[in-house]
Amino acid sequence: MSEFMAELIGTMILIILGAGVVAGVELKKSKAAGAGWVLVTLGWGLGVTMGVYAVGNISDAHLNPAVTLGFAAIGEFPWAKVPAYLAGQLIGAIIGAIIIYFQYLPHWRETKDKGAKLGVFATGPAVRSYPANLVSEIIGTFVLVMGLLFIGANEFTEGLNPAIVGLLIVAIGMSLGGPTGYAINPARDLGPRIAHAILPIIGKGGSDWSYAPIPVIGPIIGGVYGAFFYHAFFDESMGAGFWVMTVVVVVIFATAFVNEQKRTPHSVS
Repeated sequence: MSEFMAELIGTMILIILGAGVVAGVELKKSKAAGAGWVLVTLGWGLGVTMGVYAVGNISDAHLNPAVTLGFAAIGEFPWAKVPAYLAGQLIGAIIGAIIIYFQYLPHWRETKDKGAKLGVFATGPAVRSYPANLVSEIIGTFVLVMGLLFIGANEFTEGLNPAIVGLLIVAIGMSLGGPTGYAINPARDLGPRIAHAILPIIGKGGSDWSYAPIPVIGPIIGGVYGAFFYHAFFDESMGAGFWVMTVVVVVIFATAFVNEQKRTPHSVS
């Protein structure tokens, strides 16, 4: 199997199990309806675990453009392979989302909430504030890539690493996922959002393309910065890339802070 096909299949598995648990929780008359956030985070964590088990020995199971770009940025992955990995991840995410559409076929008609239907496929903010939403995605993906590098630096029993990666996804979801639904993966959000746009879902509404850049740009920035941060402090290689990304992240954080200060009503004494 080629690395392209491995990334496609691994990401497809991730989306089938991840988007599938959201569909089970959100869609009406599902036996899992209303099961809540804890089940969602566990479902996504297990989805990542199964995707990594499936293709980890073929492509190292990046399953995430932010991971691929982050590793490439610090020389841990060849740039020549990046296009094939990104294409496989995006296509796999679209296919996985289409499969979930068929899995829950009668439930789209039973569900009237357009937002719930979109939420099966793509993330959305709990509070719509684009600079702050961007910060949330940066932080979540920063922790993801740092965590992957931490895990890779330790010796585990053979075959246990994918389960540890899955637990990392659960931890990020439980601790950091509340503000935006933690895309932390451009393919995970963009691929299913494309599927939502093209599928004949009954009463689906729009695909919220105005928000779509956030779960793409944020994870890329966070993933690349997480890799540079690890490389700078754990490998003691603090190059120009680290400083450039530090400036970018500081500017984004400052912009989000100023924006929230302007949005907050001030009491008059």
